Amino acid sequence: MSEQAVKITVRPNGPLRVEGPISLMDADGKQWDLTGKPAISLCRCGASEKRPFCDGSHNRIGFQCQASPENLT
Repeated sequence: MSEQAVKITVRPNGPLRVEGPISLMDADGKQWDLTGKPAISLCRCGASEKRPFCDGSHNRIGFQCQASPENLT
C-alpha cells in the first residue's frame, strides 16, 4: 500500500492549502481532529480569528504576499 504525499500550495495573497494525509499539532502536542477533511487552509496573514486555519481575513485586510520557489541554501 502506497501512502499519498502531502501537497502544500502557497496561494497568492492567501493561505497555505494543505492536501493529503496530515496531522496538525499545537505547541503542546495536542492534535486537531481533521477527520473527514481531505484538505485544510492555514492562515498566513495572521488576521484569522480561527487560527491556525484561514477564515478569509486576508481579503478583508488586503494581505499581499507573492511567494515563489527559491534556493533554500
